[in-house]
Amino acid sequence: MSAAPGVALIAARWRRTHRRAWAAVVASLALASLLLGTFALVVGATALGHARVERYAAADAVVAADQTTRYRAKPWGSDPETAEAALTERIGVPWRTVGLLTQVAGVRAAVPDSTFPVTGGDGERALTGGSWDAARLAPYELRSGRGPRAAGEVVVSQGQGASPGDRMRVRSGGVARTYTVVGVAEGTDAVHFAAGEARRLSGHPDTADAIGLVAEPGLGAGELHSRVRDALDRAETRDARAEVRAADDSSSLRVFTGDGRGAAEQLAAAPARSALLEMCGAVSGTVVLIAVLVTVSLVGQALRQRAGELALLRAVGASPRQLRAAVGREVLRISVWPALLGAATSVPACFGLLGLLRSGGALPAGFQPATPGWLFTGVLVTAGLTVGIARLTAFLGCGPIARARPAEALGATAVEPTRERPARRIAGLVLLGLGVSAAGTATLGSGSVAAAAASTAALTMVVGCAVLGPWIARGATRVVAVPLRRFGGPAGRLAAAECAAGARRLGAAITPVVLVTAFVLVQLSAGATMRRAGDEQAVAALRAELAVTATGDGLPSGALDRVRRTPGVAAVNDVLRSTVVLADREAGSPRLERLPALGVTPNSLRRTLDPGVVEGSLSQLGAGTVSVGQDRARSMGLYPGDRVRIRFGDGTERSLRVVAVHERALALGDFLFSRGTLAPHTSRPQSTEALIAVTRGSDPAAVRAHIGEHLGPSLDHTGAVTLRQNPDPIRLVVDDERPAEILGGVAVAAIGAFTVIAVLSTLTLIGIGRRPALRLLRLVGAGRAQLRGMLRAEAALIAATGLLVGAGVAAVPLLAFSFATARVLPYLPLLQGVLIVGVVAVTALVGTLAPARGALR
Repeated sequence: MSAAPGVALIAARWRRTHRRAWAAVVASLALASLLLGTFALVVGATALGHARVERYAAADAVVAADQTTRYRAKPWGSDPETAEAALTERIGVPWRTVGLLTQVAGVRAAVPDSTFPVTGGDGERALTGGSWDAARLAPYELRSGRGPRAAGEVVVSQGQGASPGDRMRVRSGGVARTYTVVGVAEGTDAVHFAAGEARRLSGHPDTADAIGLVAEPGLGAGELHSRVRDALDRAETRDARAEVRAADDSSSLRVFTGDGRGAAEQLAAAPARSALLEMCGAVSGTVVLIAVLVTVSLVGQALRQRAGELALLRAVGASPRQLRAAVGREVLRISVWPALLGAATSVPACFGLLGLLRSGGALPAGFQPATPGWLFTGVLVTAGLTVGIARLTAFLGCGPIARARPAEALGATAVEPTRERPARRIAGLVLLGLGVSAAGTATLGSGSVAAAAASTAALTMVVGCAVLGPWIARGATRVVAVPLRRFGGPAGRLAAAECAAGARRLGAAITPVVLVTAFVLVQLSAGATMRRAGDEQAVAALRAELAVTATGDGLPSGALDRVRRTPGVAAVNDVLRSTVVLADREAGSPRLERLPALGVTPNSLRRTLDPGVVEGSLSQLGAGTVSVGQDRARSMGLYPGDRVRIRFGDGTERSLRVVAVHERALALGDFLFSRGTLAPHTSRPQSTEALIAVTRGSDPAAVRAHIGEHLGPSLDHTGAVTLRQNPDPIRLVVDDERPAEILGGVAVAAIGAFTVIAVLSTLTLIGIGRRPALRLLRLVGAGRAQLRGMLRAEAALIAATGLLVGAGVAAVPLLAFSFATARVLPYLPLLQGVLIVGVVAVTALVGTLAPARGALR
């Protein structure tokens, strides 16, 4: 006879009888499903995202340089692998390629396009210059007038206040010239020149940024791509073979169609996408692990409260299969609706998180996350994962009772075991050891490697503390038992006895407190430590009293030479910012890391910036040399005189000689170059930022006034050029710092709220299970005040133990991380520390007292 009807009846009765206990679990299951679904959707939207197509919307295809650098290596015991990283500096397309593409069958027009910064219009605004011929690729239609035909004519975007016939002064490359406005077109903040003039002003007349292709009517994008690709592959001249090769063979040119066209114009999109994917992946992994840990703890605690019922059913003849089936069916019915509710809520939460990333600057304007309709079916997978975790926990939770013999089942659950299995203790100690080992690994690395190792150490140690929960609770009870009995009166003695008798219950309550404390401390303190150390290094490095900055096309031609000749000026450091890519191996696998880099004027460095040289000398900084940050040099085993291979922002790989090692790398970057070394590998080498040191005894304000006189009309505090006294310190920012800051804040808020709810749920479950014991204490004469005092003492013990253990768990990876990256002690703002302690204390108190109100009455 089938046992299914009996199992269904038992599951239904259990669900109605224990609805209050399950209510504490429902909120956590819904929030777990919400977090899993939100981060899964954000990861999917980012992975499917693409650069927004704007200037090339009317082009059927775009030919542009391959903005990707690759590094191939053979991991241990595996086939060779290739790592890729997007480049941030524009690589040009040889101008001769235009003639090659015009000969492709089906190509009606091949239009070269180059954009460059210019300054002009009302208020000397920063504008974008380009060819009027390339405007058809957008397309930008004329609103009035005509297109430029001569070098002295321009078309401007609407909204600039200019009309056909007006005269407009435009500065490009530091040289100003007056043009005649002959037309007004669509678009914003653009100036369109005649083709020849635009080619001259671009600064690279032999190359174009990209070439837009317009196909003959009826020719599909796929066929056009195939023909253009074949034409590039068949280029027969030696120069063409060196510069135009097939994309599959690490070519310098690629053909883009569809949404891929945006990659040719939005260079910031690919680095932002990779940085956000990496960060979302790391946060999602943390969310999954914490959701699993909390769900397992809550469902397991809910089943432990009913161990007596399960044992009774086993004693009267219920088979192990029937027990597991009944519990599994009950948990399934309890968890499905919360999981679906969390999954549905994750859809608007995903759009909210993407909007937060956009408004916070973590996503560039040119990157468009993709959210096709089928992507949102993935929330059903995360909901199923939540339900599966709950059911698996239920299956494992009733295992000990299901495996017990019927005659021994009731005896096994009559009292809480005083001794745990040795395997559990060994497993917990092993996890703690692995966490300490991972923290040690963090001290040997730098940057993202150290951060990843520290995060792994924290999570591993938290899991180890969860496994060792009963031992931690017993140890805490032994510590506080004596003062509670001696100074706590009747309430203290009751609390000491209750804690000693319920170590497993106490351990289950302490675990989520440890989890929330350790996770929040690691997330908040790691970011705060890095920001504080970087800011302190930036302040300590700055020596200059003045700074001049420029937008648009940069500083006017000869401006810095005039500044250097100004009385009272001791040194002028023309600063250039860019990025470099470092190839390395991680566990044998190839890895490319993009890092910020700084180019400086070597002979002016000593008076304007102090990188904090610890080895070597910056006097030799020049062509073919580099200064390396101290931690980076240590991790790579570099010393002055060694050589290091670096890929510049345009993909050029060079071997440079290390002449110095500097310690203020968090502010000035891991690699410090002379400006002459870095400038050829940047797409915009114009001078836009310069630090100025005054001679000893000179008044910076007076020198500033003299510089203003020398710069003349180009100096405008509201326009293109700004001269400041007491300049802001130079602080380079890595690509993933802003996404990490925003996602870290979201993770702290979301997972912090999740684990706070988990603490409340766990304590509520424990309180519901303790109601008979509290009523019995009332019957034998315990007063309400005594029981409240006992519960307050238990709440204090839970909060204090969780905070101390969580802080200890967080301290190990934080010390390793802060030492490896900044050689400072971990830092946490006082207000954040007080907030953590306050939230944990209030949560523990409310979760302990609220479920006991009925029993106390």
